Amino acid sequence: MKETLLSVGFMPLTDAAPLIVAQEMGFAEEEGIALDLRRAPSWSSLRDMLSFGQVDAAHMLSPVPIATALGFGGAGAPLSAVSVLSVNGNVIGVSRALEEKLRAAGHDFDFADAEKAGRALIGVAQGKLRIGVPFPFSMHAELVFYWLAALGYAVPDGVAVRTVPPPLMAEAIAEGEIDAFCVGEPWGTKTVENNVGALLLPGNAIWNFAPEKVLAVRADWAQTETSLTDRLIRAVWRAGRWLADPASRMLATEMLARKHYLDLAPDLLERSLSGRLVISARGEDREVPGFVDFHAGAAGFPWRSQAEWIGRQLATRIGKDPDAAARLARGVYRSDVYRRALEETAADLPGASSKVEGSLSAPTPVSSSGGGLILQKDSFFDGRIFEPQGD
Repeated sequence: MKETLLSVGFMPLTDAAPLIVAQEMGFAEEEGIALDLRRAPSWSSLRDMLSFGQVDAAHMLSPVPIATALGFGGAGAPLSAVSVLSVNGNVIGVSRALEEKLRAAGHDFDFADAEKAGRALIGVAQGKLRIGVPFPFSMHAELVFYWLAALGYAVPDGVAVRTVPPPLMAEAIAEGEIDAFCVGEPWGTKTVENNVGALLLPGNAIWNFAPEKVLAVRADWAQTETSLTDRLIRAVWRAGRWLADPASRMLATEMLARKHYLDLAPDLLERSLSGRLVISARGEDREVPGFVDFHAGAAGFPWRSQAEWIGRQLATRIGKDPDAAARLARGVYRSDVYRRALEETAADLPGASSKVEGSLSAPTPVSSSGGGLILQKDSFFDGRIFEPQGD
């Protein structure tokens, strides 16, 4: 069968792995497709590449398709999230100057307690905290705002958010343009390697199971190209399953390290895939279970409840109606398309398309198509839960 070539945009991040693996390991070929993977310089350019038809699909920040539906951040075609590519995988870091202030104040950099780290950071902050994030409509921004607001910090007034493309985060912290950052790996690790910053928290210390990147397509493309959409979802799902096997890690890091993908040393990439991160120039390391997930606990499932949470957070921050935003957001995460694509595979799919977010304090069995699905811990650090509007 002749392969159909699909152009797919990506940013050079560890969590682009399912797309890279789908092409390099032959999972795309099994579906009769080939992925022309095109590296983008920034999230705004990648969004525009997809919106205006320069690529067929993209590795995308989980809030971007929702922000587009709500009319935030530029014009362009409506987008659909047809699967989640990765869960978690971010780090929060600080400049060396802030690191020293935190240590002087007695903070132990345990890399696990979001409340303790947040209170320590607020305690040493002087004036507005300048925080770098890769894009205004990103899980990075939402985690930072949620975290600081829950601790009583003046958000957004007390924070100066700066947009910095991930590969430039280490440079921005080195040049004093920002005091802290939230970024996907391996670019937090790069600040440590360059001796210009230290890591304060993993993103999953704030929300244990946050959808980080999605596989996004134009909404009209998903409607007209149903076969290609389904084949792409299946290829990526198989790649995520392969990545979940620890025996795949060495080969995965070698693939990601190639010049036309991330162009970095494999050992830097291995840290995020293994969840064992070096957090400071002192060589301190921390083990983070579930640092990034591609498969476990139905990681690829586009939960409508997560879309609602994102829509409500965006609307509240920007001053729009959160109920209306939640309703619009639900339709952006296409759990129906995901189910259709995987119905003939071994995927164990959840019985519902929404869940109470933040309610699971431990891995929990749930009703599913195969009867064996265990959802992972998904709690927020402050114990709150989010009740979705619908199933």
